[in-house]
Amino acid sequence: MSFAGKPAAAYRKILLVRTDRVGDLVLTTPTVASFRRSWPNARIEIVVNDYTEPVMRHSPDVDAVHVLARAVAPAKARAIMRTLGENADIAVALAPRAPDHMLTSWTCAPKRIGYVYRRRYISRVAANFLLTSHALSDADPDLADRYPDRPVAHEVRQVQALVSLAGGTAINDELVLITGPEDQAFAQARVPAGAVCVCLSPRWFEPNFGLAATRTVIERLAAEASPVVITFGDDVADQARVLQSAEMGSAVTWVGGVTVLQWAACIARCSVVATVDTGATHVAAAMNVPVVVAFEHRYYRLSSQEWAPWRVPSALLCKPPDGADPAPLVEDIVNAVLRLRGR
Repeated sequence: MSFAGKPAAAYRKILLVRTDRVGDLVLTTPTVASFRRSWPNARIEIVVNDYTEPVMRHSPDVDAVHVLARAVAPAKARAIMRTLGENADIAVALAPRAPDHMLTSWTCAPKRIGYVYRRRYISRVAANFLLTSHALSDADPDLADRYPDRPVAHEVRQVQALVSLAGGTAINDELVLITGPEDQAFAQARVPAGAVCVCLSPRWFEPNFGLAATRTVIERLAAEASPVVITFGDDVADQARVLQSAEMGSAVTWVGGVTVLQWAACIARCSVVATVDTGATHVAAAMNVPVVVAFEHRYYRLSSQEWAPWRVPSALLCKPPDGADPAPLVEDIVNAVLRLRGR
């Protein structure tokens, strides 16, 4: 990341904005905590969407959480942001996305900051109009492959650059995701302590891995690392039903249709999580659970650095290209789970 430093300021109200995905918001929580530590006397509020709100629900680092529905009309969103921006000294777009830059601009805060990817030139031009200043990220798939000797900054570090851009100096590195007692009770009733967790998502079932290979992973883990817990959402409910019909026995527990915090509490009871490149990687890291993650073959070098499990023991694997045999990856997943579980 590169940015122009700003002198420290005595902000009274800080408005943070991030409205994309659960995993990305989890990776932003160290930055939220850094704003709190840099300005302990400021009122800090955050704007999130209706799906990601649970990530911030119990956060000790914000004074208010505002939910902006994903389906809200632009005119209404603009009015809402203008109201939320009243008396804000600074508004911060925590995602390198045009929608969040626009929301931040609508606050009309006197200082509006964010960050953009260096090679997204249209976004850089737009940021000059929407924000008063912005940082630049060098994360780019083409650059990552072209210059393998240059490390790619983790997303946590990219977002943390905004604290420095705002004039802050206290940097927190811990992910913050807090579940409530009711979430923990839910998980305790369903998830055996120390279980291996496989978090299903659409990327398991793409052509470069697929249903049969996923079934083999679960069967192998059930035989060699039981108990096993399978979590799944509505987006893979059909595939989960097919896998459940395989009758894998009592060694496998299926947990679907849960809230974000129930899911996080279930993961927290596990000894290791196996996943593909999704938010499960970062929820597990926030719960301090080791992670085995299979990144997509395309842009593996970028993804495995920018979105690696944060500060937990992990194994980073690469999915095969389309048409290749997934069997070696099945073996790698099982072996990595067994190794991390035996730590």
